Amino acid sequence: MFHRIRRRRTAEPTEIQRRHFEMWARLEEQVPPEVEQMRADLQPAEPTAVVDDFLPPELRVPSHNQLDGRMMPWKQPIVLDDEMVTCTGCGAYRDWLILSTHDQIWLRCHQGHQQQETRLDTAWYNRNAGPADATHATFEDCLRHLGH
Repeated sequence: MFHRIRRRRTAEPTEIQRRHFEMWARLEEQVPPEVEQMRADLQPAEPTAVVDDFLPPELRVPSHNQLDGRMMPWKQPIVLDDEMVTCTGCGAYRDWLILSTHDQIWLRCHQGHQQQETRLDTAWYNRNAGPADATHATFEDCLRHLGH
């Protein structure tokens, strides 16, 4: 059986195969008139102006590496390792501002005392923080905005 297939492959192409190949070669170079019309329609009549499609500067939100830090209010008590976190300065245990800066978490009480909380990390902050509602140029502006 395989010897018949090999003989067929080595034999000269038949007259029908030769005509088929010639016709196919002629058709490859031809393009239907409908295609030429579509190509002409797709060409722009005049060059279009380049427009910057990025947001204007007043609507852009700075990325996390452009900010010195982020903060959010936290009204309820913070419990870590079955222990309620209290302020080392005044003993307050609720109404915190949680600051995330340089991969550190800081807690700020309503009296203005700050303490670093090493049991919290940036991943915890990102899970619990909502979307930012404002950006501020200074730390004091942000404190005023959050009511501290």
